[in-house]
Amino acid sequence: MARWLMKSEPETFSWDDLVRDGSTQWDGVRNYAARQHLKAMQAGDEAFFYHSGKGPAVVGIMRVTGTAVPDGDEGGWVKVPVAPVRPLPPVTLAAIKAEPKLAKMELVRQSRLSVSPVRDEEWDRIIALSSTQ
Repeated sequence: MARWLMKSEPETFSWDDLVRDGSTQWDGVRNYAARQHLKAMQAGDEAFFYHSGKGPAVVGIMRVTGTAVPDGDEGGWVKVPVAPVRPLPPVTLAAIKAEPKLAKMELVRQSRLSVSPVRDEEWDRIIALSSTQ
């Protein structure tokens, strides 16, 4: 099972929206590197739901429920289905950047990437940080 971080502006689609809807297609991604990550996702993978923009923070865990399918007719863009697993006490971007064990995390290194892989040790550290919030 792989793990990921997926960003959304809460004004566009928030954790609460995902919980209310029960699932969604994670679509609208228009970045080549992020597209490759979406294509690599498999049913059962987990992802952090990250609110970007104002008050950036990891706020929940989602499960990928299927594989990538086309998102539109041009460009080879894809979308993946996701469903909520559980909320997390927010782990802010400031807290993530302050943690030396997360210095190599893609979120820190390539902050504009909307979908990125998360290493097991990074996943565990963010879960630990959420329990101290």
